[in-house]
Amino acid sequence: MRLFALLETIAAKDQSYSLQGLVEEMGLPKPTLHRMLQQLEGAGLLQREGDGRHYGMGTRLRRLAENLLMNDSLHGARHAVLRRLVEEVGESCNLTALSGGEVVYLDRVETAAPLRFYLHPGSRVPVHCSASGKVFLAQMNPAQRRRLLANVPLEAYTPRTLTTLPDIEAEIERVQKDGHAFDNEEFLPGLLCIAALVPNPQGPSNLCLAVQAPVMRLDMAKARKLLPALRRAALALSRLGMDADTDTRARA
Repeated sequence: MRLFALLETIAAKDQSYSLQGLVEEMGLPKPTLHRMLQQLEGAGLLQREGDGRHYGMGTRLRRLAENLLMNDSLHGARHAVLRRLVEEVGESCNLTALSGGEVVYLDRVETAAPLRFYLHPGSRVPVHCSASGKVFLAQMNPAQRRRLLANVPLEAYTPRTLTTLPDIEAEIERVQKDGHAFDNEEFLPGLLCIAALVPNPQGPSNLCLAVQAPVMRLDMAKARKLLPALRRAALALSRLGMDADTDTRARA
């Protein structure tokens, strides 16, 4: 349980911890924490940062978190919300989460329209040129964004991809003002996406809801008209999480 408590401590904040910082945070002896960190690092649950002194979440821990989100008890209810949204807007919709410097698809429902892009659950897209990624970035403070973007390749996937920090920051300012984000052929040519955050009353959210379509059917003006439906669905997803938390507390 002490190992689990250590993982909880590191996962609870968007920062890396030094050994001394964890000693102060948890009140455990330094030799004990050092052994625990070695165990978790060896298991791939934690990883050391570039300076060799700070620890953050490892790949195996991130995969575990993603699998829990994709396969938890709310999956069926969330999928139903997605399916109703697709029926309402007529285009493919997906639920995403931030994982390191990427956005991972937790669930997706395809449109019945013959022309569509196939991105199955488990697919990953870059944070800097996806609509969901921009929404997640907009929640962060500037220092958090700089730290994350400094560790991901700002690759140009299309001529429209934003690849410089000033351009990305200007885009994030628009997202913060508007409350939604676009991927206007920035990741895949011919694909437009609009995304909004799934609200979390308790703090930052790691769930985002998006609508995707070929640009021949959906432009930015038409996409904005889908925002009321997108936000209703996002609120429905948020309520599912709140209801689950209430049930858990009641059983406890």
